[in-house]
Amino acid sequence: MSFPTHRPRRLRRSAALRSMVRETRLTTAGLIYPMFVCPGKNVRQEVGSMPTIHQQSADQILEECREVESLGIPAVILFGLPETKDPRGASSLSSQGVVQRAIEGIRKANLKLLVITDVCLCEYTDHGHCGVIENGEVANDATLSILAQQALSHARAGADIVAPSDMMDGRVGAIREMLDEHKFENIAILSYAAKYCSGFYGPFREAAQSAPQFGDRRSYQMDPANVREALKEVRLDLEEGADMVMVKPALPYLDVIWRVHETFDVPVGAYNVSGEYAMVKAAARNGWLDEKRVVLEILTGIQRAGADNILTYHAKDVARWLKAC
Repeated sequence: MSFPTHRPRRLRRSAALRSMVRETRLTTAGLIYPMFVCPGKNVRQEVGSMPTIHQQSADQILEECREVESLGIPAVILFGLPETKDPRGASSLSSQGVVQRAIEGIRKANLKLLVITDVCLCEYTDHGHCGVIENGEVANDATLSILAQQALSHARAGADIVAPSDMMDGRVGAIREMLDEHKFENIAILSYAAKYCSGFYGPFREAAQSAPQFGDRRSYQMDPANVREALKEVRLDLEEGADMVMVKPALPYLDVIWRVHETFDVPVGAYNVSGEYAMVKAAARNGWLDEKRVVLEILTGIQRAGADNILTYHAKDVARWLKAC
């Protein structure tokens, strides 16, 4: 018998010992903070289902970005709520669009933040789907040129990374070709390569005003039961020119994060999505759990599964908690 020679509890005896032998160390370096940009000035409206998260005009986005930078969080990702919507999401292409103006404001302020932009049509179309509609269905190929133009407009405004989240086949290749053609070959692509058709997106759809007006997204987002398909999607996106990939959501798909991390030698992101955030916030507000302890446990688990970067609405709180340690 190994006992009493081997006593694993020896290394758990004190906080100092536990810290010294800790295998996974959560830091702010891998955090990305999602933000929602809306029209107007001095607008800051809290999202009902996402406490402490706001729809904000570009001037308010800039002020929160200053706070994000001061907390040591290296990156933000911007989602847009446009002034007008139409069947093809035309407002997403405008140099005066809400996201484009927010990027320019961050750049003029010389903030040391990486600016990532969501590239998709769901926030900008009047039907709420991630692509244009033809004959009652989301038309894959007709959507690609619009997504590529949207990514180009973000690059022109000063984005560091564009992140297509639409799940159209071939969109990474179309975006890479468009960026390279216009001399933006240094703009990186973070592909939502394995984005599942999940029930955890509800609060986000409130925040981004992007709920589909008919049907659902099962024909283009992935079936929650599939893992091998995720590896195929990642492989195809990398072949088309993606520099980084992401798994979304995070908690129900830790096995997918691990498989992607072990299979591909590229940075892997994970999106700790709105529903995951809202559940913790609701339980904490009811006194059912210790918010700080649970959030740090969740994000450590996501990182332990293989995520190099975590998009999370908890980012600011986590940064404060880690600083206090």
